[in-house]
Amino acid sequence: MPAGSSLTVAGLAVGLATLGGGAPFFQGVDDLWMSAMRGSPGDAVTGLARALDVLGGPLGVVVPLVLAGCLAVYGRWRSGAFVFAGCVVANIAVVLPVKQFIDRPRPPGSWVLVGGGSFPSGQVFVVTVLVVTAGVVLFPPTARRWWWLFAAALVAATIWSRTWLHTQWLSDAVAGAVMGVGVSLLVWSVFARLLEEEAARAASGRLWD
Repeated sequence: MPAGSSLTVAGLAVGLATLGGGAPFFQGVDDLWMSAMRGSPGDAVTGLARALDVLGGPLGVVVPLVLAGCLAVYGRWRSGAFVFAGCVVANIAVVLPVKQFIDRPRPPGSWVLVGGGSFPSGQVFVVTVLVVTAGVVLFPPTARRWWWLFAAALVAATIWSRTWLHTQWLSDAVAGAVMGVGVSLLVWSVFARLLEEEAARAASGRLWD
């Protein structure tokens, strides 16, 4: 809970720094990073970026719903509720209101269709929460270290994708990841007792009791 709260607040602090009359103190870094994102909308690298954009967009909604449904079918409704709360409810309750409140303008010349509000990156947030919750419900603690490496690589690739497509500033994307981890930890702490109970039931073959 403390770690999740600290990360969530840290991510929000980045957005709050963009409010006011002038540019935020990290705008120079954002500009420098964006200037390095040189390509064209039709090249192969951009095709990869677009594929990652789909993962954080439409698939970012479908995959958690499918995962939650499959877990519920196999008697793991607690894990399913955890995935749904983290990936769907938290996105609606956290990301959308923050986007409206901060309302940071996006970088000019986006290569894909985007909505309003650049901060935080909803795609990065969704991917981050998805890989964290999936790691919790699909892997035992001893195997998670390998999943976390894959998860970190996927989140980093999503951050690159959002900036390569000129849809978000680097700070927006990084804040989306930080907030995603923070919110995931908060939701995990809320569901911790239920998940422990489910694990004990599974070990004794009593999931359906």
